[in-house]
Amino acid sequence: MKTVENGYAVSLHYKGTFPDGEVFDDSRLRDMPMNVVVGQGRLLKGFEDALIGMTEGQTRSISLTAQEAYGEPNPEAIAKVPRSAFPEDYEFEIGTIVRGSSAEGTRPVIAKILAFSDEEVTLDHNHPLAGKDINFEIEVLQVKSPASESTEETPEETTTEE
Repeated sequence: MKTVENGYAVSLHYKGTFPDGEVFDDSRLRDMPMNVVVGQGRLLKGFEDALIGMTEGQTRSISLTAQEAYGEPNPEAIAKVPRSAFPEDYEFEIGTIVRGSSAEGTRPVIAKILAFSDEEVTLDHNHPLAGKDINFEIEVLQVKSPASESTEETPEETTTEE
């Protein structure tokens, strides 16, 4: 049985919950395991650290403070943009998550609508989980060492948008 190490491709299921037990994400409900190469820094550090040493079939539960997860909300990540930045027929609703691109068009933007008027829209660009303590239950499904990747099909790498 292979043990997860840095550089290994891992297929896993996870369930993310808040301390009160409310589920915010569950790869099993989507029937989509996450595939990632450990050590590339594409996961939360605490999540990635928890994977090291796990074996196929093993389950582990971890708890991350807000600081260990997505940090505290940054007041500078709240911005006002002209209402004209949205399509003319857009139906505004407070709390809606919107996707777009930066003013330069060089990077994708995800934000939550906090307020709107006839002239402008207030958007929160903080991660939706910023300021929240979170838990994960992780189950390792498959581990592939770097040497086996050259002879076997490697899982496509995916990451969560938590």
